[in-house]
Amino acid sequence: MEDEGKADRRGVAGRSLRILVLGGTGFIGPHQVRFALSRGHQVTLFNRGQTNPGMFPEAEELRGDRASDLSALEGRSWDVVIDNSATDPEWVERSTSVLGGNVARYVYVSSTGVFYPYEKIGLNEGDAPLLEDDPPQDELSYGVAKARSENVVRMAFPEGALIVRPHYIVGPGDPMDRLTSWILRIRRGGDVVAPGDRSHMVQFIDVRDLTEWMIRGCEDALTGTFICSGPPGGLPLSGMIYGIHAVVGGEVNWHWIPDLSFLQERGLSFAVPWVPPMGPYVGMNRIDFRRALEAGLTHRSLADTVRATLDWWDAQPEERTAEIRQGPTAEVEADIIAQWAQRPGNDDEEEGRSR
Repeated sequence: MEDEGKADRRGVAGRSLRILVLGGTGFIGPHQVRFALSRGHQVTLFNRGQTNPGMFPEAEELRGDRASDLSALEGRSWDVVIDNSATDPEWVERSTSVLGGNVARYVYVSSTGVFYPYEKIGLNEGDAPLLEDDPPQDELSYGVAKARSENVVRMAFPEGALIVRPHYIVGPGDPMDRLTSWILRIRRGGDVVAPGDRSHMVQFIDVRDLTEWMIRGCEDALTGTFICSGPPGGLPLSGMIYGIHAVVGGEVNWHWIPDLSFLQERGLSFAVPWVPPMGPYVGMNRIDFRRALEAGLTHRSLADTVRATLDWWDAQPEERTAEIRQGPTAEVEADIIAQWAQRPGNDDEEEGRSR
């Protein structure tokens, strides 16, 4: 018989949890809250009320500030807190201090950025993150700040810490337009730069897969450190872009440009989630996430992610869709293609038209 606290995989939690979400109305928060509510949990949101206030009328809302005012949390208790918003170890110290003793478990959303520079293929939870030698607090890099925040949580909740290290988070609601920029570019059609080699690997996680796994982890009282990435089995860049095209259709002329120095000289160093596998990024898209798979992490298909992202994007107001926040401009892309075609002895691998 399944334990009372274990997640029922049929879609309903084994018991209702009182969940405090720090943040909750940005990118990953709404997906967490929506899924938690659908499984019968009681959700409290703590934030400044500046982003999408009132998004979840069925959830309790507390107002405050991670940096200066946690008074609304004092004297309250929850089964678990999910910390989505902290990139400053001092914020985490404040929240763990206030909540310590009143919360059983603390879920901290970290990042694979703790491994930067990614100089090893197959990085996993057993590899120590870079902490640097006591730089001033205001000079902490993103990865170092996340790594130090992890340690604060582990010290405050030695038996109840769940540390989640996502890779690039994509899907509906992504404010950075990571995979979104590729989807929109391929849907637009025409001459498309395919940077790097077809075999270059890409890694990312659909926000819904990440957040649903986190809520199920709360139900299962999961603790420890887990890297959350995908897709399982690996995905080369060619599989990503052709997979997107299979969903969006249209006429595309692919221009494969494998010369990384040529691309970088013309301002195309990254086309996230593609990152050139060289230097400090050699292992960035070859990270080992088997531990999370063993702990129940599941993955939607690329086609599902593409369709959901497009549905979300097409429903956004004009002020949001007026500017895509990733990828080269049309002018830069056209110039790269033109210069590559004129380069003596180039090996442009244009494949003709895809429909």
